[in-house]
Amino acid sequence: MKTILHKFVEFIPNNPEQDVLYISVEYRTAVHLCVCGCGNKVVTPLSPTDWELRFDGKTVSLSPSIGNWNFECKSHYFITQNKIRHARRWEDWEIEDGRQADAENKKKFFKKSNRKKKKND
Repeated sequence: MKTILHKFVEFIPNNPEQDVLYISVEYRTAVHLCVCGCGNKVVTPLSPTDWELRFDGKTVSLSPSIGNWNFECKSHYFITQNKIRHARRWEDWEIEDGRQADAENKKKFFKKSNRKKKKND
């Protein structure tokens, strides 16, 4: 199984290396080059509505899976404990359903957050 290294950085380099996951905690972002080798830069924002990063002191995991639907390769994979596990390629209708579900989840999250803020004001 292919592995990816991780580097905690303040700023993401302009020319990231293949097979390195750059993590900026300060800017809540992780960036790597697509693991298929196409050279596209994959940006994964770290937030309650995007990706979650887990660091166990030795390895990192990103959740949920990474689906590069806007790239020609449409690669789909998981990064779990620095290991790359390829997932099946999604059909166009699955990608669209996933995008709609993601948009709904974000809408609900921010609506809930706004209610809590108003309640505490």
